Amino acid sequence: MRFFKLRENKTSFTTELLGGTTTFMTLCYIIFVQPAVLSACGMDKGAVFTATCISSAAATLIMGLLAKYPIALAPAMGHNFYFAFVAVPLIASRMAEGQAQNAWQIALGAVFISGCLFVILSFIGLRQTIIKAIPSSLKNAIAVGIGLLIALVGFEWSGIIESDPNTLLTLTSFKDASAYTYLALFGLTTMSVLTVLRIKSAILAGILLSTIIGVFTGIIPFTGIISTNIPSLSPSFLKLDIIGAFKIGIPMIIFVFFFLDLFDTIGTIIGVGEQAGFIDKTGRLPRAGKALLSDALGTICGALLGTSTVTSYIESAAGISSGARTGLANIVTAVFLLLALFFSPLVEMIGIGIHMQHGCTIYPVIAPALILVGFMMMRNIARIDWDKPAESISAFFTIIIMPFGFGITEGISFGFISYTLLKTVIGQWRDVHPVMYIFAVLFIIRYFFTG
Repeated sequence: MRFFKLRENKTSFTTELLGGTTTFMTLCYIIFVQPAVLSACGMDKGAVFTATCISSAAATLIMGLLAKYPIALAPAMGHNFYFAFVAVPLIASRMAEGQAQNAWQIALGAVFISGCLFVILSFIGLRQTIIKAIPSSLKNAIAVGIGLLIALVGFEWSGIIESDPNTLLTLTSFKDASAYTYLALFGLTTMSVLTVLRIKSAILAGILLSTIIGVFTGIIPFTGIISTNIPSLSPSFLKLDIIGAFKIGIPMIIFVFFFLDLFDTIGTIIGVGEQAGFIDKTGRLPRAGKALLSDALGTICGALLGTSTVTSYIESAAGISSGARTGLANIVTAVFLLLALFFSPLVEMIGIGIHMQHGCTIYPVIAPALILVGFMMMRNIARIDWDKPAESISAFFTIIIMPFGFGITEGISFGFISYTLLKTVIGQWRDVHPVMYIFAVLFIIRYFFTG
């Protein structure tokens, strides 16, 4: 245990074991959610499950051994939705007829490229330039917007919100709602109550309890819990198309993957570092470069195995609250992630999608988790300075366009363009970093000149 310097960090093996277990319990919902999300764009659900477990374990181990921080990694919520519902459809629209079903392979190639860019930035100072260029208001607005988009999908997947020819969306008629929607409501209520009671594994507990209720009432078919037959990785392993990512011409997709990974990582590491007391008196985080490198290697590993961007998880804060202070906790979390491979039948039950007569698909167990994740991401809205209109208006556009335009890229575009425009109009153009102007011009060209 000398490697992790437990005594110097005022911790113990037992405390690290508890912290690592707690972190796993709070983030393992992604094991159930990720296959359901990526299967929506044509990927094999079993392969995604296996890739998620292995890549998360590998990235978490790298962080624990290289940076020695108790910060676990897994496929990021928000990134997976951008991958499945924005990137893949956009790529498919540019491919020849009959080849669109392989669009996810090119999207994986884009994730791989963004990870490589992140590795390069881990060794040079350009990452600080990009971080400083984006105003704090927009950084926080992007997190809020992604949260609203995820929550919107959760409400649709639960059947609580339905399509409407007049208003686009409307609340379902609970009088005529299906049993699947009521099961989702039960899960949402359970998770909300447990969250209010400050139960750290509220999402996981809600998922498992909803599954049990669903099986006993016959709403969900029982497929088993444990199996030694781990789903094959072959449908997604090394299926990424890097050359295709360059040929299709999707620099914006690569940029968004990179941008989201960069700021998710920075925000998580800083937030968790503050909570654990890792940041020194000068505001510097020791071994920050190694932490960023670990995150970048996790993204590359995930793309090779066949899953969307792997990044640092804010849920690691739960393990730190339980006392975790070193990378030993990450080793514990990684072991649990690998053991999860033997629970594929349970994952199949939890991630089941019910195809309804009116054309939509309801995920009664997973949907409430998405809504709660959206709630958690809303906290960033308090960090926006609403008394400065030039910043708050652009933040508002960023937040509102993401769910209404159903696109993370669109929210970022509106935010960047409006911010640079409004700052220039009021004569504060010197306060805008040149990088922001470059991005704003690129976004405008994208809208008006490239279709």
